[in-house]
Amino acid sequence: MKVRLLAVGNRMPAWVEQGVEEYRKRLPRDFALEIVEIAPGARGKNADVARAVAQEGQRMRERLRGNERLVALEVQGQAWSTERLAREADHWRHDGGDVALLVGGPDGLEPGLSASAHQHWSLSPLTLPHPLVRLLVAEQLYRAWTLLVGHPYHR
Repeated sequence: MKVRLLAVGNRMPAWVEQGVEEYRKRLPRDFALEIVEIAPGARGKNADVARAVAQEGQRMRERLRGNERLVALEVQGQAWSTERLAREADHWRHDGGDVALLVGGPDGLEPGLSASAHQHWSLSPLTLPHPLVRLLVAEQLYRAWTLLVGHPYHR
């Protein structure tokens, strides 16, 4: 199984890149994490926010693969414990397909993509900075994998 994190935003700080890469290195090939950066929609002083969100949604759709299970990361999604994430990841693995975790831009995920998602996951009711979301997801996926294989990291 491959997990792809499709996230709106680019030019992440070095500490984010380093942290994400550390967890990516630790994951086995059959639980690989790939980060796919999606260019943000045009925003400015008099920007049309709906148009920017639509642009981001279209760019994200262009990067999706047909066999992926879509999981939208949204504040309104379900809060999962690490144990619940491990159970979900185990289901994803046994279903045999790949997973696309979708993270929208500053104004959220394009509504059509959100509606087409198989699952909706909330990392927190807090509004988190997008760079931190990448690092949190990478660490939690690693932690979930360690739970599944009985590795002591989770303790």
